[in-house]
Amino acid sequence: MSLFEELRELGVDIDGGLKRINGNEKLYTKLLGSFVKAINTYSVQPDFDGTDYNDVIEKTHAIKGTSGNLSITPIYESYTKIVDLLRAGEPEQAREILKGIIPVQEKIVACIVSHME
Repeated sequence: MSLFEELRELGVDIDGGLKRINGNEKLYTKLLGSFVKAINTYSVQPDFDGTDYNDVIEKTHAIKGTSGNLSITPIYESYTKIVDLLRAGEPEQAREILKGIIPVQEKIVACIVSHME
């Protein structure tokens, strides 16, 4: 199965992502590699603590933006909710969404990495 087929099965809107870059599959594939780097750089774990969530908001916002640009819909939608909840002062609800999206995120990242080797 191709990278794009596998990602579609994981809920990624490949067609939407390609549309943003005029159908350039090579560029899209390269940008998926950048997405993996962003996930590794801005990784957020559900055990974040404290009362100042600015760092977590910045990291989740970066992932939200990268995933949104590539139409990685499940991650984009979840991180959008996480950012909104943190800004609203509801970290427990944000943690629950993060716990739910991390397994999906790991599958998407693993899929991308496996096709780039």
